Amino acid sequence: MVSLGGRWERFHLPSPGCVNHLLLFSPQHSVYSLTVSHASRIAGCALLSVGAQPLAGDSEEEEQDETPLPAVPCDYDRCRHLQVPCQELQRAGPTMCLCPGLSSAAQPPDPPRLGEVRMEAEAGRAVVHWCAPFSPVHQYWLLLWEGAGAPQKGPPLNSTVRRAELKGLKPGGAYVVCVVAANAAGESSVPGAEGLDGAGGPAFGPCGRLTVLPRPLTLLHGAVGVGSALALLGCSALVWHFCLRERWGCPRRGRPSGAGL
Repeated sequence: MVSLGGRWERFHLPSPGCVNHLLLFSPQHSVYSLTVSHASRIAGCALLSVGAQPLAGDSEEEEQDETPLPAVPCDYDRCRHLQVPCQELQRAGPTMCLCPGLSSAAQPPDPPRLGEVRMEAEAGRAVVHWCAPFSPVHQYWLLLWEGAGAPQKGPPLNSTVRRAELKGLKPGGAYVVCVVAANAAGESSVPGAEGLDGAGGPAFGPCGRLTVLPRPLTLLHGAVGVGSALALLGCSALVWHFCLRERWGCPRRGRPSGAGL
């Protein structure tokens, strides 16, 4: 009887002339080499000691199979438009990857971060880009303030969207835009038009100020109008000058006399 890893197994050896080297398969499918030493004879053969050692090749293969693969971050960018959720990337990938930590789903999401805003003055629109917060998000929407009135709320956008358009902006107008994230627990907070300090509001916040530049045609028309007004003013001044001259006349210099010659 021998002990392998705390478990006792019984082996029957053959009569005299028995072998002193056996191979044994363990329950874990590992191959062990048994070395048998003869010391005394009891019923032809007896065991003094039995040594069990795993074969070198099989042990190396087991170590290679059990070595875990290094975990790598998932191909997830919270600022990428139409970004697939990180949990779906984990399930779809051939190997496990790491996702960024998120806040609890039982809490409202943190505010998103407003990114680049590209203006298109001729079309009267702006393209707003933002980055997702480190929170579970079900949908987004935009809030737009013009002046001190109530904001205009945009349509709901799904959680993969990171870019949206604002249409109907007036040339030369000033606006405040905010991005709102929402989940089952509530929605993120926004400072609103009154809470923005300075020209651009808080750095890396969900809101920002927009100023739509006048259209180029509007500038051209303005320049033409100003030029026409100046030309008309100049003509009026000349006509007035000649009218006064004809009415009151102009003093003439006397002709020099020849007495002094």
